[in-house]
Amino acid sequence: MKIATWNVNSINVRMPQLLAWLDAAKPDIVCLQETKVVDANFPELELKAAGYDSAFTGQKSYNGVAILSRLPIEDVQLNLPDDDAESQKRLIAATIDGIRIVNTYIPNGSELGSDKYAFKLDWLMRLRRFFDATCSKENDVLLCGDFNVAIEPADVWNPAAWEGKIHFSKPERAAITFVKQWGFRDLFRELNGDVREFSWWDYRAGAFQHDHGLRIDHIWTSQKLTSRAAACRIDRSTRTLDKPSDHAPVIAEFN
Repeated sequence: MKIATWNVNSINVRMPQLLAWLDAAKPDIVCLQETKVVDANFPELELKAAGYDSAFTGQKSYNGVAILSRLPIEDVQLNLPDDDAESQKRLIAATIDGIRIVNTYIPNGSELGSDKYAFKLDWLMRLRRFFDATCSKENDVLLCGDFNVAIEPADVWNPAAWEGKIHFSKPERAAITFVKQWGFRDLFRELNGDVREFSWWDYRAGAFQHDHGLRIDHIWTSQKLTSRAAACRIDRSTRTLDKPSDHAPVIAEFN
């Protein structure tokens, strides 16, 4: 089974790229973030024609998450349990082929000390409580998405320059580590060691061309599911396309 995560930074803008990538990469399941489309305008029929059922929740111009699958999508949950209709659309969960998949677009945080930064830290605490309340460590559980946190120095092109800044501040790293301590393994690190590769590059200053990036897109798995993992890689090819997303897909393969 092949499972991928990709922040597409607007599914409608990136739809031709997404369809071409689905045809080439042939993932069984794809978790998308930052779809930036209300549910009524989600391209469900186009994706169905490409062979993928979909579950989604979105907002106009920002946020939004979706799960695409060649296999039946069951037991869908939209957002965290204590969210309401006005809450930001940042989480979708579903069970597919026995795997509980949780797809997240974790808040950016804006800047240290801001209300958005406090919201990010609180959201991560709520995410940990979500796993404590709804998932078992003994099962196949997968958490993925745009975490908006680079956890280790190897996840940052210049750790000294990024130290204390948004995406790499100590409170963010501590909060996401608390989520990880529920029982997750960082699949990319488990299978690739300390290799330095990135999944996001700023559009400005030739960041991609100079490989000045961050690894903030992740696939984490419970111990049981980790034991089935065969590969985990970042597909940089999409970042070379015309008008690309600033994120690249992360792909995991399981036996």
